[in-house]
Amino acid sequence: MATTIVYDLDGTLADTAGDLMGALNFVLKREGLAPLPVENARSMLGAGARALIQRGFAASGRELSPEKLEVLFGDFLAHYNAHIADLTQLYPGVLAALDAFAAAGWVQAICTNKIEASAKMLMGRLGVADRFAFICGQDTFGVGKPDPKPLIGTVEAAGGSLQRAIVVGDSATDIKTARAAGLPVICVDFGYTDVPVTELGPDRVISHFNELEAACAELMDASAPL
Repeated sequence: MATTIVYDLDGTLADTAGDLMGALNFVLKREGLAPLPVENARSMLGAGARALIQRGFAASGRELSPEKLEVLFGDFLAHYNAHIADLTQLYPGVLAALDAFAAAGWVQAICTNKIEASAKMLMGRLGVADRFAFICGQDTFGVGKPDPKPLIGTVEAAGGSLQRAIVVGDSATDIKTARAAGLPVICVDFGYTDVPVTELGPDRVISHFNELEAACAELMDASAPL
């Protein structure tokens, strides 16, 4: 059976901060709150749009009722989807890595805390949707990361096996998810986290996607028969 590699999306495959923070600021401005700089993304992204909205309001000392949050979530999502690739780009080396793993016969998938439809839309706009056997969002299995259910479901839906799978992410959320599923995890050090990933204990850390093949090979050797 081929090895499955499951990627996070925001801060891992693509730099989405500009468009996500743009959608957040659209909502904040309409509610009379000050916009937040893109630099805040490192500590605000990764848990999904609802959490991002809550964190944006908390930065101004405002709390949200569940009902109000759902209204704002709908507005956020509509604006974000309309501008989903205005500023977003794949990180350097991503395309070459996807090609290399495909040529090697690996199964590739995405497990993100984005809404599934938005994740698929973005990958389509960036021209790489067909590289992935399965794209899982926060709503695909009814729960988001760090619960391991979406990750486990992604591996299975992609036709892979948990005995031959590796996770690639950028944050504590991805590490916790991988650990809960019993999978090795590689983290990029350029993503969205306010704590350096080197302090969070992933199995490997890379600074560019041209390092991913070697990191995967090391993990496979270390955990044979992966």
